[in-house]
Amino acid sequence: MSAPGASANGQATATDHRPLRLAFDAGTLIVEGAREDEELGLPGVRYDFRTRQHRAQAMFYRTIVEQLRAKKREYRDDARAYERADWRLRVAKEAFPHQVEGLKAWWDSGGRGVVVLPTGTGKTHLANMAIERAGRPTLVITPTIDLMNQWYDELVLSFGVEVGLLGGGYYDIRPLTVTTYDSAYLNMDRLGNQFGLIVFDECHHLPGPTYGLAATAAIAPFRLGLTATPERADMAHTHLDVLVGPIVYRREITQLRGHYLADYRVMTLYVQLSDEERIRYERAREVYRGFLRDAGIDMRQPNGWSRFIYEAHRSPEGREAFRAYREQRELALAAPAKLNLLGRLLERHSGDRVLIFTHDNATVYNIARQFLVPVITHQTKTKERRDVLLKFNSGAYPIVATSRVLNEGVNVPEANVAVVLSGSGSVREHVQRLGRVLRKSGDKEAVLYEVITRGTVEEFTSNRRRQHSAYGGG
Repeated sequence: MSAPGASANGQATATDHRPLRLAFDAGTLIVEGAREDEELGLPGVRYDFRTRQHRAQAMFYRTIVEQLRAKKREYRDDARAYERADWRLRVAKEAFPHQVEGLKAWWDSGGRGVVVLPTGTGKTHLANMAIERAGRPTLVITPTIDLMNQWYDELVLSFGVEVGLLGGGYYDIRPLTVTTYDSAYLNMDRLGNQFGLIVFDECHHLPGPTYGLAATAAIAPFRLGLTATPERADMAHTHLDVLVGPIVYRREITQLRGHYLADYRVMTLYVQLSDEERIRYERAREVYRGFLRDAGIDMRQPNGWSRFIYEAHRSPEGREAFRAYREQRELALAAPAKLNLLGRLLERHSGDRVLIFTHDNATVYNIARQFLVPVITHQTKTKERRDVLLKFNSGAYPIVATSRVLNEGVNVPEANVAVVLSGSGSVREHVQRLGRVLRKSGDKEAVLYEVITRGTVEEFTSNRRRQHSAYGGG
């Protein structure tokens, strides 16, 4: 397959228009040589009256080149600052059928699109295969520094070349470079014409006014998005079609369990509030709901939460309602009965590798004090976090408690038990937590416990976040 940008000059025979020149300028594409009043008919191109130039977002580079070729319009390509790259995988690893199928679907779609595969099924190796197939300088973008370091190690091992790093104190740009979304969008105005392929790892992070610049300000004609859970509550995942490409291949946990993922069970356990806690819960909930009712706020609407926050800080009644909201939520999510049940589960799974998930740091630190287990939160330093994970994988630490920072981007193949003490209503979060214990390791069977406080709003939250095929027959 020949890619846009493979030739420096367009092959054109038209004589009724002056030749055009494509240039990269701070994350945009300039089309020079056209008259001010000329209607170019090129995708994304508009006349910029500030600079008196025709300009488009850099991401339109591929379609602009394709249109120029189709129109046989003569042009010179000075936008692209890279040549082909002869990547060869140095590690012999037999690809799984879903990896082969995913790569083929992506390539058949023009080397653009999103591949959806569950955690632990080899998205990284599929990306390596895509890098080799595309044969272009490649930028891999990840959501965290930890993931950036994991990708760096993987790319060095897989291709046996010097790999660049952008982020975490590094600014070393090479034909094969790995970075974070934060660093990518901050630097893409300078780097956006140096890569022919961009791999967007955990691409559900991409849509948005800031991270989206990592896609819109780059000319890369080849784009691969990887994720286990593309859907977003704000529906911004629909923007991936433009930023990366459509979903070209998808497999769910239920389709790969037992063969390429560990087999698993999902169990929902319930605890009760004490009589005193129940009275406090109902009282706080009535204050909170009464304020919503009086203020005409519908929390089911997209702007419900922002309206509540705004109104809650405008009056003493509002501040009391916000305090009541937090109290009823803490009673449901961090009920003391949950820690009693956790103690029994840890006794039952003595000898297993257990991950404990909560929604807040306070509960994590409470667990650490009561059960004397290591914790990882967003406050944990990088070296300490790495040490905890290494000792967990080795078995020195059989239990680790965490809030939301281990939902994605961590390799813990030996983990076989997950206990979700609390969480959000996000389907993605719940699927990611399940994915932490599904990586295939021998003939292990994984189990995920979800602990719910009966008779609270957490029951509704649980039902909402479990609306995924992975939980249908768990």
